[in-house]
Amino acid sequence: MSSREKAPLGRPRAFDADEALERALLVFWERGYEGASLTDLTDAMNITKTSMYAAFGNKEQLFRKALDRYTAGPASYGLRAMQEKTAVAVATAFLHGAVETTTGPGHPSGCLGVQGSLASGDAGEPARAMLLEWRQTARRHLQERFQRAIDEGDLPPHTNARQLSCYIMTVAFGIAVQAATGVEAAELHDVADQALLSWPPI
Repeated sequence: MSSREKAPLGRPRAFDADEALERALLVFWERGYEGASLTDLTDAMNITKTSMYAAFGNKEQLFRKALDRYTAGPASYGLRAMQEKTAVAVATAFLHGAVETTTGPGHPSGCLGVQGSLASGDAGEPARAMLLEWRQTARRHLQERFQRAIDEGDLPPHTNARQLSCYIMTVAFGIAVQAATGVEAAELHDVADQALLSWPPI
């Protein structure tokens, strides 16, 4: 018997893992971590639970992969906003990007970072911990960018970069909550503009 005949033959995957992950992301986005059952996930992904575990790990690991996909995709407006030349342009791009992502077509309204953390029991703790870290990372990036703006004279020297980053994050997540309840994009863009009226004068 040849070595080829002796080697175990693995069954090729009968599904597109990238597409399956995208479908899982949409389920988590719509229903939150605890609200998305394994049956919901595997039905949407069109795979068996065995295939899900083999390809993505357990539910917690699948959520982590979905969150990474969300960060690199729909939520990438945040990282793009950091590249703007002025602090007010950063805040403007961040808030209006939040509106576009939370109200855009082809996916659930709201934000995975908000929807995913709406969990009440112990089973939701992994998601809460992941999303707490996710939000803290986003706020820290904003704080660092605003501190740079202070150092460069783009913001007044008395500006508190931490407070300003918390303010922008709070407005952005408030926009996400409103979007999830059906508030339209035009109204939320107005909310973003209103929030920016209190921007520190140079």
